[in-house]
Amino acid sequence: MATILYVDDEPSVGLILEDTLRRAGHDAVGARNVPEALQALARGNVDLIISDYRMPGLTGLEFLSLIRREGYEVPLIMLTGYASIEHAVSSIKAGAVDYITKPVRPQQLELAVDQALKLVRLKKENDALRREVMEFRNERQIVGDSVAIRRIMQTVATAAPTRATVLLQGESGTGKELFARSVHDQSDRRDRPFIQLNCAALPEGLVESALFGHEKGAFTGAIKRVEGAFERANRGTLLLDEISEMRLDLQAKLLRVLQEQEFERVGGTSTIRVDVRIIATTNRDLAAEAARGAFRQDLYYRLSTIPIAIPPLRDRKDDIPALAYRFAIRIGAEMGKEVRAISQEGLEVLQRYDWPGNVRELQHVVERAVILSSDPIVPAHAFEGLRFGLANVLAGPVSATQRALIAAGLVPIPDDDRDDGVLLRLTSLNVEDAERAMIQKALEMSGNNRTKAAELLGLSVRTLRNKLNGPANGEASLTL
Repeated sequence: MATILYVDDEPSVGLILEDTLRRAGHDAVGARNVPEALQALARGNVDLIISDYRMPGLTGLEFLSLIRREGYEVPLIMLTGYASIEHAVSSIKAGAVDYITKPVRPQQLELAVDQALKLVRLKKENDALRREVMEFRNERQIVGDSVAIRRIMQTVATAAPTRATVLLQGESGTGKELFARSVHDQSDRRDRPFIQLNCAALPEGLVESALFGHEKGAFTGAIKRVEGAFERANRGTLLLDEISEMRLDLQAKLLRVLQEQEFERVGGTSTIRVDVRIIATTNRDLAAEAARGAFRQDLYYRLSTIPIAIPPLRDRKDDIPALAYRFAIRIGAEMGKEVRAISQEGLEVLQRYDWPGNVRELQHVVERAVILSSDPIVPAHAFEGLRFGLANVLAGPVSATQRALIAAGLVPIPDDDRDDGVLLRLTSLNVEDAERAMIQKALEMSGNNRTKAAELLGLSVRTLRNKLNGPANGEASLTL
């Protein structure tokens, strides 16, 4: 049922309109002229207007123009007793959704009303979808105004409209996927697929199938033909996450696809051509990996057409307040808690920390603070869980490996009686011993599930497997 306002100075026409609308299940509200109609509109909840073309005082066209100026977005059907093409065209050009000629026929009126209300529903759904899209894009918005971020965004804006391959390099948790999304969103492929493939998370035997797809019967368990990431990303963008974890033999096949834009499915013989823009990410120095033979140099050169280095959070601490505020507001909204800000003392605490886990670690810390705090302004003591002790305990600067240990949330502290977090008691400050202890602890906490242990440690499954199988990591004690 809809509320429909009809405006006509002829009582007989008004009776026909009201009777037809009520029989169709709608709530009919009548007005004899434009001032009465405006009063009805001011009361709200009007879904549709049916207005006569000729009325004393203001005409139907003038009424339509007036309600648009007043900001009413209610669709209007025009009634005319003259059945002229001129009046119909004038009404539609002025913004009417339809017109009906007099004498009014109930069947014609019902059809016009149904179509107009369907248009109203579609517009509301479209507006709702637009809001969801904007909210989703805002979630992906890159927060930061530091010099480093501004330079990166300038490079992204320049590179996005091209087909050039982009290589994003940076530590884990720096938001490389967000920058990849930004490249896609600013390109002419923004309305096409954005497909993401994590090269480290897939079992080694399935990476080729995930990339290129497979035919039915290509291997045990291939019960039907499956399209790979390249096919699904056709005319769009393919993000190859953690590209450094890809096997060397697959790197050669990937290079061919990048050069020729064609491939065959696993077990197939037909050549498939695609138009795919590639973005790759890595948390390693890919040039160094290529120099030592762990990554193909020709593929590295092909991927690094536009290399972009994403700085760690410790090198852009000016962005921490904006990031923390964004996380706090979003998490508070998700939880239904009132969160207005983070106290100045709390922001100072956050800016003193080095953030080895980068933006991802900041997000988790803010989430915990919002959960534990009952104040609308998150106080400084909500961040007491941050561990600043390791940098003071270890002599000299904190290495990348040591930062990785902190990022995993398993911080080795020689003597600490607090029970928050995960504590490891070490007999030395040797980093290899600490890493070995962390891996053992993560395996214990995950019930010897390597995938979960790798997530706890902030490592890829492949990297953890290499560490478990390496003699430097105590193979005898860590083999499952």
